[in-house]
Amino acid sequence: MRVAKALAALSLALSLIGHAQADCSPRALRLAVIPIKSAQDMQREHQPLIDRLSQATGVPVELVIASSYESVVDAIVSGGADIARLGPASYVLAQRRDPRIEPFASFTLSAGTYTPAGNYYQALLLTRADGPEQIDSLRGKRVALSDPASTSGSLVPSVEFAATVGLALPRYFGALVYAGNHDNALEALLDGRVDAAFVASERADAYLAGHAIKPERLQVLWRSQPIHYDPYVFSASLCPATKARIRNAMLDDPQALAGFVASQEASGLVPVSHADYAALQRMMDAAVQ
Repeated sequence: MRVAKALAALSLALSLIGHAQADCSPRALRLAVIPIKSAQDMQREHQPLIDRLSQATGVPVELVIASSYESVVDAIVSGGADIARLGPASYVLAQRRDPRIEPFASFTLSAGTYTPAGNYYQALLLTRADGPEQIDSLRGKRVALSDPASTSGSLVPSVEFAATVGLALPRYFGALVYAGNHDNALEALLDGRVDAAFVASERADAYLAGHAIKPERLQVLWRSQPIHYDPYVFSASLCPATKARIRNAMLDDPQALAGFVASQEASGLVPVSHADYAALQRMMDAAVQ
C-alpha cells in the first residue's frame, strides 16, 4: 500500500513538473551572440529581433554580446543564456557538454564574392594580392585566425588545412594571431600585420561590401569543404511553450524580420536540426581521437 501511494505521489509530481514546464512564464530572457562585428553594430542590428522576441514571449529580452565564442558556449551550457547564436563548431562543442541543447533556426545566405546563395559557407585562407601565391610560400609566416572556438576561423582550418599540408597549424606557420573576430582578422591582413588570414567566406563577402574594397586586393589560396551556417539554439532549461513562441516569432513571418535578416547579409531564416551539423561533428570527433 505504501509503495502504491509513493508511486502515485511520484507520478503526480512528475505530471505537475511537466505541466509547469509547458506553461512556464520566465521573467526575462537572454540571447547571447558570438562576436561577429563591433558591439555597437551588433546591438543596433539585433534590436528588431530583440523587440520581436520580447513581444512574442511577453517578457524583456536582453542581448548579450559575448567577448569570445567560448563565453557563449559557457553561457548556453550553464543556463546563463536562454537562446544563443553559435558558430557551427561552437554548437558542436556546446552539444558535447549538454546534448539537450537544441538548434532550431539558421540563415540562408545571400550570394557574395566568395559564397554562393544557400545555407552553406566555407573557411578561406586569404592573402593580399601582392602576397604569397602558393600555400607552400606561407610556411613560417604569420597567419590571423578569429577565435579559438570559431568554426572557419580556427577549428576547421586546424583539421582540414592541417591535413592538406600534413602539419598542425602551429608547426606550419611561424605565428598564429587570434584577432577576436573575422573583421579584425581581415583588417590585420589588409594592414600588413599578418601574411594570411583564415576567415569565413560570408564574413569576407560582407567586409568587402561594407568597406568598398575590391576583391582584387585579396586572393584565395585554400577553401574548406562546405559548412552549414550558424545555428540559433535553445538552452536545455528553456520550457517547450517558450521555445514554441520563439520559434514561431523567428520562422513564421519572413517579412517581420526582413530588416534584421538583411543586416546579417542573409536572405532568410530557416529551421535546422542537429542532423544539419552531423558531418561537422564527425570531423571534430575524429580530430580529438
